[in-house]
Amino acid sequence: MRQPSRFDDTGRWHTTSERWNTTRLNPPNRLWGSNGVTFGPDGRLYVAQFIAGQISAVDPASGDVDVVVPMDSPVQAPDDLAFGADGSMYITDLTPGRVWRRDPAGEFTLVSDALKLPNGITCVGNRLFVNEMRSNGRLMELFPDGGDPAVLTDGLAWGNAMQLGPDGLLYYPHMIANEVWRISPDGGVPELVAEDVDDPVAVRFDRGGVLVVLSRGVAGIVTRIDLRTGVRSIVVTGVVGLDNAAFDDENRMFVSSYASGGVTEMHHDGRIREIVPRGLDGPFGVTVDLGGTVYAADHYRVASPAGPEEGANGKVNGTANGNGNENGTDNANGNGNANESGGIVTHDLLIFVHGVTADDGVLHLTSQLGDVRTYDPVGKTTRVRATGLSEPTGIAVAQDGSLVVAETGGGRILRIDESDTVTVLASGLVHPVDVAFDGERRCYVSDDRLGAVLRLEDGEAVTVADGLGAPQGLVVRDDELFTVETAHRRLRAISLVTGESRIDAENLAVGLPPGTTRPTHPARHPVPGVPGPPNQFAGLALGPDGSLFLSANGEGSVLRLSRIALEGNTP
Repeated sequence: MRQPSRFDDTGRWHTTSERWNTTRLNPPNRLWGSNGVTFGPDGRLYVAQFIAGQISAVDPASGDVDVVVPMDSPVQAPDDLAFGADGSMYITDLTPGRVWRRDPAGEFTLVSDALKLPNGITCVGNRLFVNEMRSNGRLMELFPDGGDPAVLTDGLAWGNAMQLGPDGLLYYPHMIANEVWRISPDGGVPELVAEDVDDPVAVRFDRGGVLVVLSRGVAGIVTRIDLRTGVRSIVVTGVVGLDNAAFDDENRMFVSSYASGGVTEMHHDGRIREIVPRGLDGPFGVTVDLGGTVYAADHYRVASPAGPEEGANGKVNGTANGNGNENGTDNANGNGNANESGGIVTHDLLIFVHGVTADDGVLHLTSQLGDVRTYDPVGKTTRVRATGLSEPTGIAVAQDGSLVVAETGGGRILRIDESDTVTVLASGLVHPVDVAFDGERRCYVSDDRLGAVLRLEDGEAVTVADGLGAPQGLVVRDDELFTVETAHRRLRAISLVTGESRIDAENLAVGLPPGTTRPTHPARHPVPGVPGPPNQFAGLALGPDGSLFLSANGEGSVLRLSRIALEGNTP
């Protein structure tokens, strides 16, 4: 049964190919991650989606999702939101450092651009309070009708979701310090409420006045604190990367997840019921190890999608079903990892991962922080290989074991050897996105702005194919090179022998949804360690059985393409 997704509300979108059977390894996602949540005047739950620059409204009864603030609004990176007494929506726009007001008629006005990484936001009557998610962050009162912000306190160790308590004080987390604090809305000396709280990302109160603190970690820990007695109760929910929570009039708790999206109703004992299923936020890079385990770089985590014939470790054991249908499953089992809904296993939270390649038991990763890391999914250890790069994206392993990286923002192809020495293989490229090697050790590069696939020869880039539509993911299979033309949503095969090419699959769910635009905004001064929403990247990988694996980042799934036996398979 086809399912609606963030890419296609009808659920009718499907990949077409005469050469490949296409199978979804996990169901599509309705949301691009889920961050701040709050109930609106209409009774729907409003969900900020930082990755997409979008806000949706969810019907908690039906699970229906409607986009309320689209990607082409003035808001670039919404992280939290609150409603004022007049029905206006107030939004923290994280990385641009802005706070917006959207009035009931849908008009936007800028409340303030005087903050760095504004995150937690709450309304108290007609008053508006915001804190900053950074070291030495501030908690401030803003004045939508004009006036300079008033600083209540500073020194926050990364603030986040906050709320007014039953005692009339504002409660807020220090995420990095594992503490919860409170302060009067009129200022004064802040007071420590609780320490040694597991990774507190959101501070909320249920309808009975009990303090509820969400953890941002893998285990999905929720801590309840009785403010009268100080007694704590802790439940482990398994919802990876909790972000925020809201309580309805019946005291039902609904939570969001920055790592996997969705909206989940959570009971006091940790039992959960999905309102909007969770899934993959991206995914972006994808790889398959020699044992058949599929790994996806999903911005905040490394995860494995399940498949129609999924093994306990995220391994793809079966072959395609032979009828070209796209199927999903929701029964993944981990191997000491976090189980998720929608057929996903989270191996670890590794923030801002973008490209990935498997190599003899480890994963090599690029990050939008500008670094390259090697990660051991068994030992859960990470080795930093390079830092200070400009938007590293695709990554591959050369025959000598060195890493080759497409430094997209720098226009370079880099080599990182075993001693972590970085050398430049090619420079002056327009916008290199991915890299791949053929059997003769030649390196190929996709450049989505140039619209070409290149081959490196003695430091020079030679055109293999041009006139392509924003090629990104790149892989070599035998004597053919495959690339994802994201502008045309298709898979192109190029013969490395004759140079001829053909279209192998169309209607791929990659990039932004059809008809959607996301404007390029003037750059703001970034805060180190917190990049903006991730760049689009539709990764492509080759499995040990010759299947191709594609990051369908438009809908939030990984596709497996298994070759149909045909005569004359070469271009």
